[in-house]
Amino acid sequence: MEQRKLGTQGLVVSAQGLGCMGMSDFYGLRDEAESIATLHRAMELGVNFLDTSDAYGPFTNEELIGKAIRGRRDKLVIATKFGIMRNKPSDDGSWAPITGICGRPEYVRSCCDASLKRLGIDCIDLYYQHRVDGEVPIEETVGAMADLVRAGKVRYIGLSEAGVPTVRRAHAVHPVSALQNEYSLWTRDPEEELLQTIRELGIGLVAYSPLGRGFLTGALKSPDDFASDDYRRNSPRFQGENFTKNLDLVERIRSIAARKGIAPGQLALAWVLAQGDDIVPIPGTKRRKYLEENIAAGSVVISPAEMEEIAEALPRGSAVGERYPEGMMRLVNR
Repeated sequence: MEQRKLGTQGLVVSAQGLGCMGMSDFYGLRDEAESIATLHRAMELGVNFLDTSDAYGPFTNEELIGKAIRGRRDKLVIATKFGIMRNKPSDDGSWAPITGICGRPEYVRSCCDASLKRLGIDCIDLYYQHRVDGEVPIEETVGAMADLVRAGKVRYIGLSEAGVPTVRRAHAVHPVSALQNEYSLWTRDPEEELLQTIRELGIGLVAYSPLGRGFLTGALKSPDDFASDDYRRNSPRFQGENFTKNLDLVERIRSIAARKGIAPGQLALAWVLAQGDDIVPIPGTKRRKYLEENIAAGSVVISPAEMEEIAEALPRGSAVGERYPEGMMRLVNR
């Protein structure tokens, strides 16, 4: 698989990573055996960039990754995150609620040690602040992350969903290699100012949810397609009239993809890949067949004429509804 550079500090990863969140949280039923098989198949196909967080589960996704990478560590780039605090899931299987955001230096250090233990590794390749703590100066948080680099516990640092002023302040303390943000055909927010800024600073973009949380694959036809504990039931874009209006947008993408003889999700993913060599999408999946479909998107070429057609079919800002519930939206672009 093609390799891409994230930032100017030397971090090189596969052109596609694998988002592992859904293997343990948020998207309904889980199957550990299939998830591990999917992780191993990804490695076979050249994916070396695995994305997790201590918040996924919480904690259980890092444990799953640790089990899957045993004996394969030297070939991989492991990214994880800290900063979103959650309780453990309740016995009834309902979600573990978010209890806060924390960027205090002592918390950063303790989270890193705990993640290293769960992952079964001695150094995290890319360590992100998952969400910016509005009560702690970013200089203090990044200073603690820089200490982890100097201690050999972390190789590169990143931020997730940080605003432009925060990125600049963070980068002045220690070079930031990657910014992780939602970016897809229906979430174009980074294009407003963020992409220009991180390119100026020499920071790569890791695009999560490049398939619109599965919506851009065309597989979802109704809110009833979601399991009772699926996060998307609470997401404004997947509710009521918003779902119906957004489904019309996906149908336009499906039409273009059909003429190319590819799946809608492959077109959407190829579009993200075509936005720059400094952008690495991390589509999430917990099944091998979807993983293979996603990786095949890497060979899809979109012509300039098709790019224009896609832009007309799904222009920036056309998705209906916020991408997160109100409380979560307050935590982005800080």
